[in-house]
Formats: sequence, structure tokens, C-alpha cells
Amino acid sequence: MAKNASAPYRCSECGWTAPRWVGRCGECQAWGSVAQSGAPTTTRVASSAPTESALPIGRVPLDDARAVPTRIGELDRVLGAGITPGAVILLAGEPGVGKSTLLLEVANRWARTGRRTLYITAEESAAQVRLRAERTSAVVEGLYLAAEDDLGTVLGHVEQLEPELLVLDSVQTVQVPEVDAVAGGVAQVKEVTAALVRVAKRRGMPVVLIGHVTKEGTVAGPRTLEHLVDVVLSFEGDRNGGFRMLRATKNRFGPADEVGCFEMVESGIREVTDPSGLFTSHHGEPTPGTCLTISLAGRRPLLTEVQALVAPSAAPVPRRVTHGVEGTRVAMILAVLQRRAGVRLHTREVYVSTVGGARISDPATDLATAIAVASAAQDHAFDRPLVALGEVGLSGELRRVPGLDRRLAEAARLGFPVAIVPPGVSTRVQGIQVVEAASVAAALSMLGLRQRGGAPERADGVRPRFTVLDGGWLEPGA
Repeated sequence: MAKNASAPYRCSECGWTAPRWVGRCGECQAWGSVAQSGAPTTTRVASSAPTESALPIGRVPLDDARAVPTRIGELDRVLGAGITPGAVILLAGEPGVGKSTLLLEVANRWARTGRRTLYITAEESAAQVRLRAERTSAVVEGLYLAAEDDLGTVLGHVEQLEPELLVLDSVQTVQVPEVDAVAGGVAQVKEVTAALVRVAKRRGMPVVLIGHVTKEGTVAGPRTLEHLVDVVLSFEGDRNGGFRMLRATKNRFGPADEVGCFEMVESGIREVTDPSGLFTSHHGEPTPGTCLTISLAGRRPLLTEVQALVAPSAAPVPRRVTHGVEGTRVAMILAVLQRRAGVRLHTREVYVSTVGGARISDPATDLATAIAVASAAQDHAFDRPLVALGEVGLSGELRRVPGLDRRLAEAARLGFPVAIVPPGVSTRVQGIQVVEAASVAAALSMLGLRQRGGAPERADGVRPRFTVLDGGWLEPGA
């Protein structure tokens, strides 16, 4: 039978409609998800008596919605205060990043407080999870383990054990036999998630789901999956390194811009309450091409070291290689250094990287990148450490950055004596000298890195030192 020509075309993932067929959804940008739906029908729904009467908002009890701490400080920091009863949390991350290890530790801490916990694994056998639990010391009496991939069986375990926390690994591998679709498909994921949400709200039982990600780094499955759950967490990190960062991209019960820091060790995963030392290197003597900055990960200030290497190049187009920083932003900074500060880079290769696998996209780190590149270009180092903060504009000016007071307080706590910042800063932090610079050229001149006529200001080969004056400016010393 031919389809109704007047029926709209609808996206199966987000519900977006269009008057004609298109290959890509205009809302969620998914390919091949738009198909013609049946003719719209009008359904009359009869009213029914509510089971509970509506209450004034001031009389609604709060005891059933108070968050329970997980006893993992970094996770509680991201969630707000802990896990809220009845909340559905989605944890997404790349394969091998440590999602299962983290949630096994959450289940372990939860069960040790006397709360019954159910861990459902649909990707591994129960024995394989037990081996990981032995290695991470997560074998506890109140933690129950089952290997199931059928949603009906999972719900049967919930009815039988009545747990106070359910962990499901993973939502893409559980299926409903009655739904005619493959496991992990749009229909299956939506049905599994919707059923678990209903159970969580009805029983007041928090549910934590592990989700896969696509090659673009987004949560696999329909976009409505993120709308169904209450909290969406992203677990990030380089699999070759041990550092991991937990970010909240959606949180109905707390801040959505917090970051938690963890480290993968042989015994499992541990919290990193002070991660500033992970992104810096320890040099025995002053080294050219390095500069320190304070980046913001959510609301947490992190000390980050930017390193640069400048080498001669015989190629017509010198290479520009970046790691941990945005390549387009580094290219803009190099153009500003060449045009506004006289640092000649058009015949030289430039390599810019961060230390410890840190990934920074904060514009406040622009000045540190510029100073590191200029220092590497002239092979000059500083005798005293300094912190550079500021966004670089195309005209070479330095712009103010948000959260400057928190950044300066972190630099002062770590013992740095000097910080170069944009002009107009009213914040004064005890223990650190704040030095203002109006432009990149002015900052380089303070540090003896400004080139004039193609040669550095210090042409005697002596490493420039700087002293802090009472007026708050830097003066190159001998």
C-alpha cells in the first residue's frame, strides 16, 4: 500500500518533522533517520481520578529527595552532594577509559554503608567482574552481581532483591525481546531506558547506566536518551596515561560545570584531590620554551604547563604541530607573535604541547602559549617561575578572563611569586605579585623576549632575569 503523501517525514531519533524526505535530520544531524510516518490521527484520552491529590509546594516532603553521599569525594563534587534517590545517571566514555572500574568502586562504597547494591553486567561474565573486584578490593557482602542481557530478567532481579542502587553495564547491550530491533538500536535503547526510569521513580531507587560513545565522542544511541535520564556524566582521559576527568554535561540536581579528577592505578581507581602537580614537569634548571598558566576545568583551577619547541625548517611550509591545545588557536597566536611582536616564525617549525596529557581550550592560556613560543624561539629561559593569564586578540591586546581571582588564589597557594595578567585587574591576592600587561608585545618586553629588527633585546647571550618593582612592573636585569 502506498504511503500517505500528506503524512510528514519524521526523525526516529529526536522526532523532528519535515514536509519532504531529507537524508540528514535538521535537528539532531543524524543520517538516514528521517522516514515518512503514517497519517496523523487524533486520539481522545479520557480523564481518570488521580491516585494522590496535589499538594501545595511548601508541603511536599523533601526527605525522599535528599542526596546520599557515595563516599567518593570527586564523584560527589560532580553530582552536587551525592546520588539522589530515584535519579537515573548515565556515564559515557570511550572503551577502556575505566567506566566499569569506576562504577564497581561506587557499588563497593555504597554496599559498605549497609545498602544493598545490584550490579548487572551485560558485557562480561560474572566471573570476569569478580576478578576485577578481587583486584580492586571490591568484594563485599552487600554487593550482588548478575550477568543478564534481558530487560525482563533484570527487572525480575530488582523485584527479588529490592536493591537501593542499581548499576547496569551497559544500556546498549540490554534488549527487550518484544521489540523488533537489534540490541543497541534506537528502539531498543529507548525502551530499556524508559523502563528503567519508570522503575527508578516508582521505587525511589537510583540507577546508574554505562553508555557507549561514538567516534565523534558523543553518547551512542538516540538523542532522547540524554533527555530521559537526570544526569549525564562524561568520563574522559588518555588510555595511555593514568589521569581521568569526570565531567557533568547535564545535572538536574547540581552544577553542570564541575569536574572530578581520578587516576587509574594497578589497584583500581583513586581520587586526585589536588591535580595541579600532574600537569607540570620538574626541571633541574631554567628551561627555554616553558610557561605556566592556570586553566579552569569547570570551576576548578588547574595549574598547567605549556611547552614549545621552535626549530629551523627547510620546507616551503614549516610544520605546526600541537598536542593538548587547539591547533587553530595556536596558529592565531603564532600570527599575532609574527605580526604584532616581531617574533619571526615563518621559516621555522613550531611544536606546542601540554604536560601530563592535559587538554586545554581555555582562552586564558593564550598568553602562556605566546610566552612559551617566544622563549623557545630565542632559546631564553627565566630564572624565576611565573604564571601568565590572558586572552590574546588579533590586534595583540590582552583581554580579561573569567574567574581571575580563583586562578590567582591557586597560583598563590602553589607558591608562585609573579603573575602576568591583562590590564584593569582589581583583584589583589596576598602572596603573589600581580603584573599588568596591555599587549603581548608589552609582556614580552617585560621578560626581555621582544625582538627588534630580527634580533632579541638581550643579544649578549645571558639569560634574562626579571625583578618585581614596587610599581608592579617587570624590569629585565643583568
